[in-house]
Amino acid sequence: MTTVSIQPSGVSPADVLAVARGSAKVVLDPAAVEAMAASRSIVDGIEAAGRPVYGVSTGFGALANTFVAPERRAELQHALIRSHAAGVGAPMPREVVRAMMLLRVRSLAMGRSGVRPLVAEALVDLLNHDITPWVPEHGSLGASGDLAPLAHCAVVLLGEGWVLGPAGERVDAAGALRQAGLAPIALAAKEGLALINGTDGMLGMLLLALHDAAHLFTMADVTAALAIEAMLGSERPFLPELHAIRPHPGQAASAANIHRLLQDSRVMDSHRDDLAHAVQDAYSMRCAPQVAGAARDTLEFAATVAGRELLSVVDNPVVLPDGRVESTGNFHGAPLGFAADYLAIAAAEVGAIAERRVDRLLDVTRSRDLPAFLSPDAGVNSGLMIAQYTAAGIVAENRRLAAPASVDSLPTSGMQEDHVSMGWAATKKLRTVLDNLTSVLAVELLAAVRGLQLRAPLTPSPAGRAAVEALGGAAGEPGPDVFLAPLMETAREVLRGPGLRAAIERQIGPLS
Repeated sequence: MTTVSIQPSGVSPADVLAVARGSAKVVLDPAAVEAMAASRSIVDGIEAAGRPVYGVSTGFGALANTFVAPERRAELQHALIRSHAAGVGAPMPREVVRAMMLLRVRSLAMGRSGVRPLVAEALVDLLNHDITPWVPEHGSLGASGDLAPLAHCAVVLLGEGWVLGPAGERVDAAGALRQAGLAPIALAAKEGLALINGTDGMLGMLLLALHDAAHLFTMADVTAALAIEAMLGSERPFLPELHAIRPHPGQAASAANIHRLLQDSRVMDSHRDDLAHAVQDAYSMRCAPQVAGAARDTLEFAATVAGRELLSVVDNPVVLPDGRVESTGNFHGAPLGFAADYLAIAAAEVGAIAERRVDRLLDVTRSRDLPAFLSPDAGVNSGLMIAQYTAAGIVAENRRLAAPASVDSLPTSGMQEDHVSMGWAATKKLRTVLDNLTSVLAVELLAAVRGLQLRAPLTPSPAGRAAVEALGGAAGEPGPDVFLAPLMETAREVLRGPGLRAAIERQIGPLS
């Protein structure tokens, strides 16, 4: 178990993963507590002076010019949370909600939100007691950040709303707090707004997606190399000097991976000097690093955007050290929405080119002497025919999901919020695209393993041997048709997990 310390300077992507997906405990660094206390003293001074300041002594959004009497300002903050917790639909996954709460603590701890330390401490208590608010999937436009999702988190601090039960069921928050020995908190001026005015949901989903995409893009090189090997493809298009003359870093990294993965293979040796062998492989084979490499460069761009957001104070208004309280637009999720949409396009194409290789592996006219649909007895048996259907259907869905969400603004709040980012939708569908990509690459892994098995007695590369071993227990030897769905699920788990990559790297060294 690790501990993540929240500093005034923020947190790292690794910290977010440790809390969202692991069991890391969260603590507030004394410097963060001090920063929050200092900004709160400024808000208290504004209240004492009776100055009208948005979110402190006025209403919100289209009601920004409505003055609120001092005796009703705490009521205002509570009403804000209750009214904005208006989401509908299935609950968001635990990891997303935990990432979102940690990132809201991170922003508050920077000392620009004017909240008392106890507000951040209350969110930390939820994390450390594994209390996960029930956050519906629909409600955020990425406008003033993720208002509705964050409100569903904040309402739990008031002893209201719902949390996820042990089996994913909906449980009243009040009972969950009592069982954990926690008490509801009462909000003061500005604090309700500070709890919900941020990009934390979309940033959390983007950070989780970046981690997943990095693994999947490396595994796409693995499945591509295995498929190329099984189809008796050439390794020459992946020579480093051919990629040095087009210096896209992702392309060079992907090509280097594929070239190394194809070494020490008797399958590759069998046709290396065969003059009758194809002069050029199909694009889906030869151009694998151009597509997967471009996706890597897109991933790097998205990671840069997420890194900047991790350093950002995302709230409105913000409390400046010189005592000013200024309205900002920093809650707008456009940077994150654009990055997520861009990465979804790239990930969809990584899956699309993988499906084309699967189709070649199964086509007796293009697979270089492999049996039709990778079945030794095609006709009575259909082999992996319908597995390719599944991959094709998923690719089609990913193409629909690759349509950008961030261009689809709808005005809200009486035209006060007249341009919204749709960043929540962009990051949510990115996660779906990556989950779909996992399934497509799993089909390619299964088809490539079958193809390599059918090249026996030629022995494959170390990567090929590791893949055959990883799937061997479930896949068995090529033969009569079997119930395919469990085997595809196994391939998916092997592809998604760390084991196959680790086994390959033990043989050939680290992959990029």
